[in-house]
Amino acid sequence: MIRKSAKMEYSWFRFMLLAVSLFPALVECRVRHYKFNVVMKNTTRLCSSKPVVTVNGRFPGPTLYAREDDTVLVKVVNHVKYNVSIHWHGIRQLRTGWADGPAYITQCPIQTGQSYVYNFTITGQRGTLLWHAHILWLRATVHGAIVVLPKRGVPYPFPAPHKEFVVVLAEWWKSDTEAVINEALKSGLAPNVSDAHTINGHPGAVSACPSQGGFTLPVESGKTYMLRLINAALNEELFFKIAGHKLTLVEVDATYVKPFKTDTVLIAPGQTTNVLVTTNKNTGKYLVAASPFMDAPIAVDNMTATATLHYSGALSGTPTTLTIPPPKNATAVANQFTNSLRSLNSKRFPAKVPLTVDHNLFFTVGLGINPCPTCKAGNGSRVVASINNVTFVMPTTALLQAHFFNISGVFTTDFPSKPPHVFNYTGTPPTNLQTTSGTKVYRLRYNSTVELVMQDTGIISPENHPIHLHGFNFFGVGRGVGNYNPKTDPKKFNLVDPVERNTIGVPSGGWVAIRFRVDNPGVWFMHCHLEVHTTWGLKMAFLVDNGKGPNESLLPPPSDLPKC
Repeated sequence: MIRKSAKMEYSWFRFMLLAVSLFPALVECRVRHYKFNVVMKNTTRLCSSKPVVTVNGRFPGPTLYAREDDTVLVKVVNHVKYNVSIHWHGIRQLRTGWADGPAYITQCPIQTGQSYVYNFTITGQRGTLLWHAHILWLRATVHGAIVVLPKRGVPYPFPAPHKEFVVVLAEWWKSDTEAVINEALKSGLAPNVSDAHTINGHPGAVSACPSQGGFTLPVESGKTYMLRLINAALNEELFFKIAGHKLTLVEVDATYVKPFKTDTVLIAPGQTTNVLVTTNKNTGKYLVAASPFMDAPIAVDNMTATATLHYSGALSGTPTTLTIPPPKNATAVANQFTNSLRSLNSKRFPAKVPLTVDHNLFFTVGLGINPCPTCKAGNGSRVVASINNVTFVMPTTALLQAHFFNISGVFTTDFPSKPPHVFNYTGTPPTNLQTTSGTKVYRLRYNSTVELVMQDTGIISPENHPIHLHGFNFFGVGRGVGNYNPKTDPKKFNLVDPVERNTIGVPSGGWVAIRFRVDNPGVWFMHCHLEVHTTWGLKMAFLVDNGKGPNESLLPPPSDLPKC
């Protein structure tokens, strides 16, 4: 009987192998394996060299390719002196919070000489995302693209491009970035801004280093190309444009949008944008520019990164057609771009906006000043940041482990649903600028719906805050300038085709409203994606309880989960 059963199983296995070979389209998903070796690499930019932390010796790091519904296994091996963790920014991580990556939130970091396999399935997502280190300031050089292609046989909802390019925007410091932030924390003041912006790792020609080349995008005349733009910068929102060419927006944060044409894209740290560009100009070379956007009195790196769109047939000595980036405080340009974004909301890709709300939350986001007797440069004070006046304190045990194993004393569930003190948020600040500190989370019921209004404050200075929510996509249903009015502003919400994102800008001196369904159990980080603000404490977490049954419950942790 055992022999017969084994024979039947073998026959069935042979039949399945034959079926797969004859009908490969039936096999929708596959397992993709990657190995990320975190290593030091001596790197030269701006005519000076320094050792930087990289993945596989590359800056930017390798692109991770997959298809919708694939399972991805990335073995990360830490060969450097720093603790390391990697976040797969924008991947939903349905029930697999253990693979999300933020250190001390969903995992303890990978220590020197150790490894961890991130194991996740890309369910119902396709488009451009990014991966990056999620500890200290390591993501300055530890980052790369995630390209999730549609399922086989499923076309883009726009004409297929001739070719695609990944374009990663970032920042570069001549100094060691860990030294930059450590010095700032010691002083209580803001860290030094970067020395250059980069396009695919290269700043382009700068006066201080004229011998330095830039990145080249080789194109043929009369074709349409898709650029997968990623802002991996630590602290700066960027404008992106190409001399003489219109860009057609088709996707943001791995969700399709109603296409529209623009000559300038605004992209905040953590955001991704896919654009189509048609090479319909005279054969030649055209400047590609990435420059900062900052409409508040905050210091930024004023260097414009440059690359070249190089038509086939154009000689290397051909003069480059130039473009002038928008002024850094071009609020009107930024608003026009942001207000043009709408979900595609087609039959195949509907915008499932929650129309009823279970949790109405109102969060202030901004800066504060706390006492710091050792901060001599700050005259005994330090700059901090907070949400609802709570400056988040990082635990020493990961929140997800504490939640799953019922470890007490790691966090509390009393994060406030509204500000503890009501004041004129965008007007004269209160006399007391101090914040409270704590490791607080806000608890949410599985399958409930949330409307969250985030209000910028003018404490120290108003500023645009790109807020990233882990574990979810959300809909940006409204935004405005000044103080949010709960009576009149909701009447103007777009509940039909609002843009769907994972990272959204709270406008300087204004507010933004988002809605999402709580369909992912676990502990999910939410923070400003300006790394300096995250360091200062502009972060919190949502704790989502399990739903009913195993399919609505957090999976148990993997056996190789790093220990603290």
